[in-house]
Amino acid sequence: MGRLQDRVALVTGAGSGIGRASARLFAAEGAKLVAFDRTEAVHETVQMIRDAGGVATGLTGDAGLEADISAAVARAVSDYGRLDICYANAGVSGGYTPLFDMTAADWTDLLRINLIGPFLAIKHAAKVMAAQGKGSIICTASVAGLRSGAGGIPYSASKAGVINLVQTCAQQLTGTGVRVNAICPGLIETGMTKPIFDRARERGVEGRIGQINPLQRGGVPEEIAGAALFLASDDSSYVDGQAIVVDGGLSSSHPVAGKLRGAAG
Repeated sequence: MGRLQDRVALVTGAGSGIGRASARLFAAEGAKLVAFDRTEAVHETVQMIRDAGGVATGLTGDAGLEADISAAVARAVSDYGRLDICYANAGVSGGYTPLFDMTAADWTDLLRINLIGPFLAIKHAAKVMAAQGKGSIICTASVAGLRSGAGGIPYSASKAGVINLVQTCAQQLTGTGVRVNAICPGLIETGMTKPIFDRARERGVEGRIGQINPLQRGGVPEEIAGAALFLASDDSSYVDGQAIVVDGGLSSSHPVAGKLRGAAG
């Protein structure tokens, strides 16, 4: 029996990266999946799940449009009878436009997907889960939402918003049995961060990726999926309104010019 046996999960941004890794892991642990993404690659994820013996439905849509998210939640219920887990993972990076070159338009679509999208997922998933008396909602935030230095201004602000969103929604859902938490990934190799990793490989400095982390490396999507599985399962039954950081230790320190290293022996 898997940790998610007979449960139903909706994962947004499931066409690649963290979303794909999480959808596959949830299915491997026994969940029936609705995989959602704006690209057709979501159907590749579904096929991977089915090839491994799992059960999944694929949907394309926009995570920042209420009609699309409402339809995805309704599809989970119509196909599988319930919804136990919703992982609002879809997001965009927005780049690194300098402050004085930035316009309101640079913020609009990013906030719609990165912050309004998780709100919509919580709103519609929680209605179903509250009626059941139980459920787990997970959102992808970021270490960029904790402090400066890990993303552009709109992206960082949107992820800070996600952290506060899960806190306030957890309080709003008091007594329903629905838990709402976030994961704050550090530097993970996904489609969003691919240019960083590709440039490092082209320059022959791949070994320097993640060098300021105590673990001194970048992460992989499966390491975030493991945290998502914890939050989706009953292993986290007393965890609510939290932002769990998975960043190799990056955010455990303020920037310093050098590291003190104790002598061995």
